[in-house]
Amino acid sequence: MDSKKFFTVGVSHKKALLSVREAFSLSLHSTEALLNDAKKNGISELLVNSTCNRTELYGLAENSNDFIKLLCKFSKGKINTFNKIGYTLEGKKAINHIFRVGAGLESQILGDFEIIGQLKKSFYQSKKLEMANGFLERLINNVIQASKRVKTETRISSGATSVSYAAVQFIIKNVKNISDKNILLFGAGKIGKNTCENLIKHTKNDHIVLINRTKERAEKIAGKFKVKVKPHSELNTEIRKADVLIVATGAEHPTINKELIHCSSPLLIIDLSLPRNVVPEVIEIDQVSLVHLDELSKMTDENLMKRKKYIGKAQEIINEVASDFNTWLYQRKYAPFLNAIKTHLEKPISGSEETASKFTGQIASYLKDNPKNASATMNLLVDLFEIELEEDVKA
Repeated sequence: MDSKKFFTVGVSHKKALLSVREAFSLSLHSTEALLNDAKKNGISELLVNSTCNRTELYGLAENSNDFIKLLCKFSKGKINTFNKIGYTLEGKKAINHIFRVGAGLESQILGDFEIIGQLKKSFYQSKKLEMANGFLERLINNVIQASKRVKTETRISSGATSVSYAAVQFIIKNVKNISDKNILLFGAGKIGKNTCENLIKHTKNDHIVLINRTKERAEKIAGKFKVKVKPHSELNTEIRKADVLIVATGAEHPTINKELIHCSSPLLIIDLSLPRNVVPEVIEIDQVSLVHLDELSKMTDENLMKRKKYIGKAQEIINEVASDFNTWLYQRKYAPFLNAIKTHLEKPISGSEETASKFTGQIASYLKDNPKNASATMNLLVDLFEIELEEDVKA
């Protein structure tokens, strides 16, 4: 049988501080380079997920070290650091983990519904580079299915279940008369778009300014929400006017530094980016306060205890869908062998098609119920019936 196993390797908010997660984060460009390198070195299926909570690699390999080396090669993370705070999961544990990630059970904010969109985006990138084939395609489809069921069949996604929502709630609680304040949103990516939607919905503010490096993307969002779009060249001017600055640019290096900040009244800056896109030194400026996404995630959430009650039900749904995936995986794993046996038994000298199907089914049931004996059993039957198999089908 194929010697490759399914692994998850990564770092997350559970053990890694913000500064460490920054080091292991991967940009879209770095992710593409990583996938191309993996493909060149014989890895056929790999998905990379890098968010503010975590950076993880999911895929098929002979050894998990292949993925750890790739992660450290294309990020700023070091292998000795990974060995201290990183994690490696294999087989069914790795499969269960990606299901839990997709359902928001592993997020900083329990029930985060933005993560499944990020996983979809990661999958499409791998698919485009021909690094997501039968295995990962089936797995991600099942993860999406489980995520939808968790969201509709439980209330684990009720309340503050995304960083963008938490940011807006923080603003409302900490800035008086927010509907009259000048809000500047810098960045029109996925998080920027979600933040914009939450701002419109919850602040009742009708003069929000949106700036993005490419104005066309900002104008596309403005077409859906009532916001004013300004060119990137006016960033400095708009920061001077702002009472609240939300940064969601997702750049590899800081986009907001001390030189850009000139304020004569209180300015709240919220950085939703990883790596951080606002230099920490801005807090040295009078009347400036800075909040990062880790602080938002630790905010007291009155709905958290209610959401925790649904973890058990969510895991039940995951177990059910994951079981379907594992059954498919088992059938896929032994299908070439079983087809070869069935074809051999269907020869006139060996017996009827009905007998062949019955006997093949009995073998399939035995292999499923006795996975530890599968290789020995398959090798015995291959020798007994003198069956020629493709090299990658042999046990």
